[in-house]
Amino acid sequence: MARRHDLVGLTVLALLSVRASHPYELHRFIVDTHKDYITGLPRSLYHAVERLTRDELIAPAGTDREGRRPERTVYEITDEGRQELRTRLRQLLEKPEPDRRAFVAAISLIGCLPMSEAQRALRGRAATIEGLLTGMEAHIRALADSGLPPVLTLEVEVERALYAAELKWINDLSGRFTRGELDWESTVEM
Repeated sequence: MARRHDLVGLTVLALLSVRASHPYELHRFIVDTHKDYITGLPRSLYHAVERLTRDELIAPAGTDREGRRPERTVYEITDEGRQELRTRLRQLLEKPEPDRRAFVAAISLIGCLPMSEAQRALRGRAATIEGLLTGMEAHIRALADSGLPPVLTLEVEVERALYAAELKWINDLSGRFTRGELDWESTVEM
């Protein structure tokens, strides 16, 4: 894939996994559903469509015309695009990163994965975060023992608090899965 996360491209793949659409329709859906992790609309959306087409992850499926409006190309996701979507979503769900927008995007699109696969990825993320928290606790203790003024270590404390809150949320979400309060059919065919 062209960019590190390409959240716009990921969202286009996810939306096209549900149904074929033209870019303006995708743009309206993104705005209407407040996918705020996407920036630079509509330009970024059109660039993502070009990249995904070039990479053969989506393909033109025909054209559409409403009334007197210009003809618009309708795109559909390819089999390669479906596989790419699943791989990227799994990775974003599983691997914590400092840029939390990627996780927000993955959670927004989680329904594109089979529920069991999403749960597995989230369990992996939780285990990684538990390890990060253990390391941060040790780091905070070492900094305190070094005599460094606490005001100089606030960034470690805020990271610890953010990861602890994320871990709690993931564990709460896991409980909702277990209780049957949240389930779905994946929009991505195997």
